[in-house]
Amino acid sequence: MKVCGYAAKKAKTPLALYSFERRDPRDHDVVIDIQYCGICHSDIHQVSDEWGGSTFPMVPGHEIVGFVSQVGSKSTRFRMGDRVGVGCFVDSCRKCNSCREGLEQYCLKGATLTYNDFERDGKTPTLGGYSNKIVVDEKYVLRIPDNLPLDSAAPLLCAGITLYSPLVHWKAGPKKKVAIIGLGGLGHVGVKIAHALGSEVTVLSHSIKKQKEGKKLGADKFYSTSDPKTFDILKGYFDLIINTVSVTLDCNSYLNMLALDGVMVVVGLPERETPISAFQLVGARRSLAGSAIGGIQETQEMLDFCSKNNITCDIELIPINKVNEAYERVVHSDVRYRFVIDMKSLQCMD
Repeated sequence: MKVCGYAAKKAKTPLALYSFERRDPRDHDVVIDIQYCGICHSDIHQVSDEWGGSTFPMVPGHEIVGFVSQVGSKSTRFRMGDRVGVGCFVDSCRKCNSCREGLEQYCLKGATLTYNDFERDGKTPTLGGYSNKIVVDEKYVLRIPDNLPLDSAAPLLCAGITLYSPLVHWKAGPKKKVAIIGLGGLGHVGVKIAHALGSEVTVLSHSIKKQKEGKKLGADKFYSTSDPKTFDILKGYFDLIINTVSVTLDCNSYLNMLALDGVMVVVGLPERETPISAFQLVGARRSLAGSAIGGIQETQEMLDFCSKNNITCDIELIPINKVNEAYERVVHSDVRYRFVIDMKSLQCMD
């Protein structure tokens, strides 16, 4: 199946129009006509090969929404015209304990990522959502609730589930004090979800310039981490801290903000390792944990939760030809709060 999109031909080069082939739908596949695709900061990391192991040409994009335009002969989950989405992975081994428990993101053999990866045959590259069509096994496709606008729902498939999963796993809810480090693409939706769960929500940001926005999103409190007094005021205060930023922080200072049995969860991925003091952990039986997106079942649960609570991402919609400019703006934190590409603006070459 001939499709087109935008690709990076090699590391650190601008994305440009690219034609390529996708497989014809197998028995249990669906073909999705992509309407919108969010820009995740991890797209930029991987296009730049900042994490290593990137393969090119690379078509990024794992916050994909659109309409089913074709179904395989044995597909039963979706019909033509259904509103659907695809997140960070498109397959997994389906046999390990994690997969059997609906935790495909932790597949012991590695989930098949939506782009910059290879299908289970080990040789067919996966190419992502900066394209006009994608073919995916129906088991790894999500249903987008009717009341969620497709464009602002797209980032929920990565940013939304990245925050929902740890918030639910570590039981954010009434009487829980939750802090979100960073009010960006991840953090802003984390504030919305934590607020909807009933938690007291605090934003920890390097400055207070987004304080009014944070309160509007649902934050109860807002503190600047550039002020040393913040760490004294909030010592031993939080039950749960979610670190959404991708820069290296002094984690020990933030661990000291946790109450007895408190947990700090890392979801942002900095390039460098962070030293951890054992004293900060053992002194109050604290935990430092990590979390990665969610399985298919939990991601659908998140979408339904967002539907019930009218939660979407705050976005800036752009045409595909502005993607390189958007990348530069993301690097400089110049977006409120997530770029989404209008893939209908993509014009393929004949």
